[in-house]
Amino acid sequence: MQHESTSVAAIGVIGLGVMGKNLALNIADNGYRVSAFDLDVSKIRTAEQQALHEFGTQDRLTGFDSLPSLLASLATPRLIVLSIPAGKPVDAVCQSLIEAGIETSDIVVDTGNSLWTDTIEREQRYREHFHFFSSAVSGGEMGARFGPCLMPSGNADAWQHLAPVWEAIAAKVDSQTGLPLERTAPGQTDIQGEPCTAYIGPAGSGHYVKMVHNGIEYADMQLICEAYHLMSSGLGMSAADIGEVFGRWNQGPLNSYLMEISADILAQDDPDTGAPLVEVILDKAGQKGTGLWTAVSSLQLGCPAPTIAEAVYARAVSNQKSLREALSQQLAAPANPPQLDKENFINALESALLCAKVACYAQGFQLMAMNAADQGWQLNFADIARIWRAGCIIRAGFLQQITSAYEAEPNLEHMLKADSFAGMLAEHQQGWREVVAQGVMLGIPVPCISSALSYYDSYRAAVLPANLLQGQRDYFGAHTFERTDKPAGDKYHLNWSQSPRDLVKIG
Repeated sequence: MQHESTSVAAIGVIGLGVMGKNLALNIADNGYRVSAFDLDVSKIRTAEQQALHEFGTQDRLTGFDSLPSLLASLATPRLIVLSIPAGKPVDAVCQSLIEAGIETSDIVVDTGNSLWTDTIEREQRYREHFHFFSSAVSGGEMGARFGPCLMPSGNADAWQHLAPVWEAIAAKVDSQTGLPLERTAPGQTDIQGEPCTAYIGPAGSGHYVKMVHNGIEYADMQLICEAYHLMSSGLGMSAADIGEVFGRWNQGPLNSYLMEISADILAQDDPDTGAPLVEVILDKAGQKGTGLWTAVSSLQLGCPAPTIAEAVYARAVSNQKSLREALSQQLAAPANPPQLDKENFINALESALLCAKVACYAQGFQLMAMNAADQGWQLNFADIARIWRAGCIIRAGFLQQITSAYEAEPNLEHMLKADSFAGMLAEHQQGWREVVAQGVMLGIPVPCISSALSYYDSYRAAVLPANLLQGQRDYFGAHTFERTDKPAGDKYHLNWSQSPRDLVKIG
């Protein structure tokens, strides 16, 4: 660790926790000199030692014990990456950088899971001191080290300085197949392929896209868990047998990182007891808030995203373990649960999972589109689907189809309007319906699979019962209604409390 500059580095990294350290090593691995800082001196030393071990030299990553010395070590305009917890710590570091002498031409990149509205506010707050830029990061520890998915947004000129670094360190995919070209060890930096990063748009847009990514992730995980529950409780299958089914599905249209790791988890025995590990893991799920933010945003925009919301609720229900245990002894189960044909049900379940996954992604892309319209952003949805194909938690072969759909029709109003998806749902919907029906009859909760089907059926319906709802609203609150036989926008009210009940045109 050094106390003053001895050479010029290309980029600084502040925050050397799991993600920050691995991002710094990834950047250094790709030929950039990195200056690093953390309030915890031991983390600086750990990063330096790992860099020396991996690269055989101390020149790639150098630690500094103060922000002024880190700033002095960097080429100008300075490029500084923050990998620190979202919220107040971001502002604390930004204020410290101002006190340390950061300049107006310098660029500070927030890579944490910040709320997108906070990012917009910070760009305004710090513009007189430096360029505040943001880039959401997905992929976890291994992604950060060997190729994450990166979603940058903010000042377009600042992006030009960051772009070469981000394109170098990002995950890569084969441009023809869309499949990941994985890097698994230091020095594997010559992989040629499309980088999983692209400029998303103005301040906040990258963090919004990442937020929706995480909402989709919540739903995708819950969908797989519901399939596991149906096979475990409905068919009486062992964890290992379910893992084999997931492994088989992973070779087809359901190919994804989450399916792959689910198969691996189900095959794992507990080192202590020898029982399937999944059966000794307590069924209480944690969350860090981004799924909740996605559900809240959908409600604020009036954009239906029921499958994402149900995934958040499922985690909430899981945490009420003691109440569930008590009610399981009190609430009645179905009296005559059906007997399932194992092979037919597993085939139907594969169809259900595929259809629900399509509906889930459609919800996420519609949500991004509606917020983009609200914020005046011009989002490239083909690019977003393209960069999600590798390096992130929801990476999946299925994203190649989404990429193609938006490439063919950039202004696609809704993902389900693409012929490829409408055809897929038509082909597989019968199995989807059978699974939901059987889940209900078995008494096994399938909130995400069933909400996705209701979402599909709601958009399939040219007429919904909201006409009665508007009648109810007008009855108790004089909220008015439009008529099917009059021009759009004309409002009417019926004087429900009078006799005779007169119809009045309002406005």
